[in-house]
Amino acid sequence: MTAVYDTPVILDRREGPYGEVVLRRHGDLLQIIANGCFLMDTSDGRSERLLIDAARDALDGRPAPDVLIGGLGVGFSLAHAAADPRWGRITVVERESAVIDWHRTGPLSEVSREALADPRTEIVEADLVAYVNETSATFDVLCLDIDNGPGWTVTEENDSLYAPPGLAACARVLRPGGVLAVWSAEPSPEFEGTMRNAGFQQVRTEEVPVARGVPDAVHLAVRPG
Repeated sequence: MTAVYDTPVILDRREGPYGEVVLRRHGDLLQIIANGCFLMDTSDGRSERLLIDAARDALDGRPAPDVLIGGLGVGFSLAHAAADPRWGRITVVERESAVIDWHRTGPLSEVSREALADPRTEIVEADLVAYVNETSATFDVLCLDIDNGPGWTVTEENDSLYAPPGLAACARVLRPGGVLAVWSAEPSPEFEGTMRNAGFQQVRTEEVPVARGVPDAVHLAVRPG
């Protein structure tokens, strides 16, 4: 009998402090849903890999740069960073304990198993908005992938991260000349302007074409030296 994959199968559902998160399988794909909003799946990963590579390429050639990744998601960004020996410390901030569990002991370990075993990797269970405001740590790169973009956040609390105060907090955790990279489900010229107004330099956007609709985008900016 041929298997039918038309209907997604829920593998786990959790209620957390930020609402419901669901891991489901749809055919060969693993998908994460938050409060009924589709976040991401394991279908591609090109834009997540671009998030990491474009940020590294925008640096000034410093050796073994430290990267802070906002959002563990399905693990593409972490796995890609850990596969590159040029990175130094790799810190991932994820606020959903369920997502961390799915990587450590669940189905998403197929994506992130080797990366989690890498001695450079640290997973921090925390809200990224609070983390960038409170941590004393600094990094060479900050890669944000916790929403569908500046204009389509998972929770209202995340809105502040893409406004001037939030961008100032992002700049605070970046070393001089450090790079901020922000994943988005669509390009946002308005957000480019917000980044410039927040004091970032060399603001630009790289796009990744998708099969249908507008391209995914990575917004890049450099903290002044």
